[in-house]
Amino acid sequence: VQLQASGGGLVQAGGSLRLSCAGSGRTFSNYAMGWFRQVPGKEREFAGAISRSGGVTYYADSVKGRFTISRDNAKNTVYLQMNSLKPKDTGVYYCASDESISTVRGGPAGIAYWGQGTQVTVSS
Repeated sequence: VQLQASGGGLVQAGGSLRLSCAGSGRTFSNYAMGWFRQVPGKEREFAGAISRSGGVTYYADSVKGRFTISRDNAKNTVYLQMNSLKPKDTGVYYCASDESISTVRGGPAGIAYWGQGTQVTVSS
């Protein structure tokens, strides 16, 4: 699966952004999807995951209630709607996919496919 993330940018604290990740190369609906973020000097951390059908979602405690992950299998795309953004949300956001949602939730180790990352900067 090839993944192409987009939608990052600069936003003020309290604002919103929507990230998109388009998949190609294999049957998109066969894969659970997730979003991770990383800041320099720190490990990539889990933000959210969604099951193959979209019926089940998981979130890190740090984003719960503010971020929403969704997918449109007809468009081979997964989204991350980010609201009430905080400066600590700043980082490079990566989309990821794997056949197992457990692997996505437990990532970043072991995940099969990664997108290239999109920068999100939240100013105070």
